[in-house]
Amino acid sequence: MKFTAYARTLQGTGASRRLRHAAKVPGIVYGAGTPTMIELDHNALFFALKKEAFHSSILEMELGGKVEKVLLRDFQMHAFKPIVLHIDFQRVDETTKLRKKVPLHFSGEESSPAVKTDKCLVSHVALELEIECLASQLPEFVNIDLSGLTKNQSLHASDLQLPAGIKAVKRGTLDPVIVAVTTPKIEEEVAPTAVVAADKGKGAKPRKEEKQQKGRGG
Repeated sequence: MKFTAYARTLQGTGASRRLRHAAKVPGIVYGAGTPTMIELDHNALFFALKKEAFHSSILEMELGGKVEKVLLRDFQMHAFKPIVLHIDFQRVDETTKLRKKVPLHFSGEESSPAVKTDKCLVSHVALELEIECLASQLPEFVNIDLSGLTKNQSLHASDLQLPAGIKAVKRGTLDPVIVAVTTPKIEEEVAPTAVVAADKGKGAKPRKEEKQQKGRGG
């Protein structure tokens, strides 16, 4: 994805406030040299942030007639208004080694034995995964094939088949669950004899009341 940024010379709280009033967003680009202060059009940035690829892929930033490859690192939103307050980018090249959370896309669960044969429920416990790779290998997302899922199976991070050059970031001995398969609960059926008895009880009560009314009338 490509976006346009503009050089920002003024700094400080007051300058940032004036930028926001002018529908601009203050930002910074760091890495590979001196940090560069930038500003971006708010509306264009706001809608770009809604796109998955803007968060998880290498971006092309046009600044002063020059195109640089950058990666979104952080952004701040207003507490309750749909306003972007600040944004950070990192310069990258093909040799830059990254650690980045990328979205997980799932496919094939409908044809898995767990769903197709055993009618199980599949829960996507994690929707993103932190990976480590070179900038040139960073994927927009990682697809997870669930066609082999079986009854009561749990898929952990260590079970994922990731593309060459990409590995999941480990946190000590933790091996988080990515997908879990559970058997649906079967509701107990009401016994037919109980239903018949209940119906008889409902029918007997009015007859008893009729007898009492006849007795009073006599």
